[in-house]
Amino acid sequence: MEKILITGGAGFIGRFVADELIARGNQVRVLDSLIEQVHGDTDRPAGLHPDVELVRADVRHGDAVAKALKGIDSVIHLAAEVGVGQSMYAVERYTSVNDVGTAVLMEKLIENPVRRVVTASSMSIYGEGLYVDADGNTVENAERQPRTGADDGWDPLDSQGRPLTPLATPEWKRPNLASIYALNKYVQERTTLILANPYGMEGVCLRLFNVYGQGQALSNPYTGVLAIFASRLLNGQVPMIFEDGEQRRDFVYVGDVARAFADALVLPQAAGEVFNIGSGNDRSVTEVARELARAMGRNHGEPEIVGKSRIGDIRHCFCDTTKAAETLGFRAEQDFGEGLAELAEWVAEQTADDRVAEARAELEARGLVA
Repeated sequence: MEKILITGGAGFIGRFVADELIARGNQVRVLDSLIEQVHGDTDRPAGLHPDVELVRADVRHGDAVAKALKGIDSVIHLAAEVGVGQSMYAVERYTSVNDVGTAVLMEKLIENPVRRVVTASSMSIYGEGLYVDADGNTVENAERQPRTGADDGWDPLDSQGRPLTPLATPEWKRPNLASIYALNKYVQERTTLILANPYGMEGVCLRLFNVYGQGQALSNPYTGVLAIFASRLLNGQVPMIFEDGEQRRDFVYVGDVARAFADALVLPQAAGEVFNIGSGNDRSVTEVARELARAMGRNHGEPEIVGKSRIGDIRHCFCDTTKAAETLGFRAEQDFGEGLAELAEWVAEQTADDRVAEARAELEARGLVA
């Protein structure tokens, strides 16, 4: 049995990770600042396991972090500001919490080393996912050209103007950082791996794809897309989808993600490695919006297709799960339909402020929607 610190552990993913670790016989301490945008006005979020020791503090505050590390054997680092769109204008805030917060944590770990640190990274670091061109060549650095008219397509093209075909993205694909959030997550990842080993610790990073499940922050318009859709549907609105809705993503259930963190914390072969954590299945965003509406029984009409893109968004990125399966023995187990049904049942008991239009207006006012 170990005593484990989860930074950001009162959040959506952190609560499931804490449950999984406690179920495996560990003690859990959580350090979380409980920001209003995510948690609302609360001193202890609903759903946080009663056996969790909660320390309310900012990960950038060195003294609080040092105190939280006392008696700790391992760390799972989840603390982060989350959201591609908001990161493109709240630059100082995101960089401070994500990058400086990780630096503070690692400095305090240098003074109080632990056995292992597992840090949450993100699929966003890839930018566009892996593609193949018409000649069968893989393309790691696909980029979309600015659209000049309504008839222009949304997908990346090769140098001859031919469409590229998206492939599942493996860990060896080089990063292509398209947003401040992506840059932040890559810095968190590399900081962990650069500093852990020289100070006698083991570092592991998990690149999470689109995590969904009950307990998401429904009133946060910059959170996961399924939570945003659920908030709209709960308030009698249709989901709002940027571009044409055919962008493809990988949705992975939060309980599967929690299991991946717990395994990455203990398996010897995980040390020093980076792993994709996803379901291995890709779906269009429009398809997902329709399925959620059916699961919630809220068929208000077809999703609103905005026909515009947000700066920092990418077209296609979904998960190659080979490395996690072969090295960690990890495979997502939750059926997507069953996971949506569970999410819908939970959402039906919630209230949420629909702030999606407000967030879109904020981005448009700053020239971040085109």
